[in-house]
Amino acid sequence: MTRFETRAVHAGERRARKNGESPNGGGPGKGFYPVSTPVYLSTTFSHEEIEQTDRVLGGEEPGYSYARYGNPTVTAFEDAVAALECGGEPEGARAFAFASGMAAMHAALSAAELGSGGTVLAAEQLYGSTATLLVQVFGTAGVEVRFVDACDLDAVRKKVSEISPRAVVVETISNPLLRVADVPALAEITKEAGSTLIVDATFGTPYLQRPLELGADIVVHSATKYLSGHGDLTAGIVVAGAPYDGALDSLRKLVGGTLGPFEAWLALRGLKTLPLRMERQCENAGEVAGRLAAHPRVGSVNHPSLKAHPDHEVARRVLSGSGGLLSFELAVEDGEDGRAAAFRFLNALELCVTAPSLGDIYTLAIHPATSSHRELSPSRRKRLGVEENLIRVSLGIEHADDVVADLEQALERM
Repeated sequence: MTRFETRAVHAGERRARKNGESPNGGGPGKGFYPVSTPVYLSTTFSHEEIEQTDRVLGGEEPGYSYARYGNPTVTAFEDAVAALECGGEPEGARAFAFASGMAAMHAALSAAELGSGGTVLAAEQLYGSTATLLVQVFGTAGVEVRFVDACDLDAVRKKVSEISPRAVVVETISNPLLRVADVPALAEITKEAGSTLIVDATFGTPYLQRPLELGADIVVHSATKYLSGHGDLTAGIVVAGAPYDGALDSLRKLVGGTLGPFEAWLALRGLKTLPLRMERQCENAGEVAGRLAAHPRVGSVNHPSLKAHPDHEVARRVLSGSGGLLSFELAVEDGEDGRAAAFRFLNALELCVTAPSLGDIYTLAIHPATSSHRELSPSRRKRLGVEENLIRVSLGIEHADDVVADLEQALERM
């Protein structure tokens, strides 16, 4: 078995040579093949005989017919992600690319048969849009949505026993407080109850954790973030085995949330440097977290590398690193407007980019209360610990000292 770094470079590539095809897929090769997967922009694919078209459309033979059903460039990206998520040995697990992370999450929830009712148990520590999707879309369709502190295993066990949820939804590392889910323990609980465990692994990526190997049933990524890594595309991907893979395949074809070939090509290109980027980003986050924790204008810092973090020991056990994000609360006086202080800090940044995303090669800083969690009520944000003076920082691949210098000058000027 090749190592992760090697799979990241080669997985999904050289499909033409392996299949004995020429670059345009039109028959036997003639001594050359593309080393990098081409961008197949055609919406339709023809075959030498109509009988083959019939077999491909009927699912009796692998191949391509219409872009909504599949595309060689998209397949290359899917195969690469499946290889990374499954340690190089998918063992029946397949990946399905979608046009965004939210489209991928919607498909994952639908594949768990939530569309026909039932109950879903979701972590309180969820991305705001995922929580809103559950309540406003699935909730209005008859799904009962319940929330629980996913880091309190006793509370999870009790809720699962009480409501027998059809699905349990958690994040590997939560947004924006960086709480770390104990995926192996959660998998044991859900398997005993016959529930589907869906893990949003966007923050962790397969570089830090492979949830399917730990017992999860479905893994979701916003590939917009770390997997592609350059802030130049929107994409999502779901990885799962039977029986969910068949449902995901059908959903993508019927609903049409298919990823475009050019975006798939960019994502595959970015995926090759995932281990290099993540190694640097995790190192940067640990360094910056330690420096901020000692700053007098910072009230508290959230990063699993810090011993004061509530999930420090869990992270050491279930992750191969501490992640490339951190968040911190600005030290404000009693009665001081936390949002105003956060805005002053963000406006004072010069190197760090103020933008509502994460996982890029650039260091990004944002105010969660008015970005990722703005759709939640103020009372719920406060209950979840998303205070008005909270800042989230996604570390890029710059030199850590330069990032710290920018954060420190902004703290002095805020």
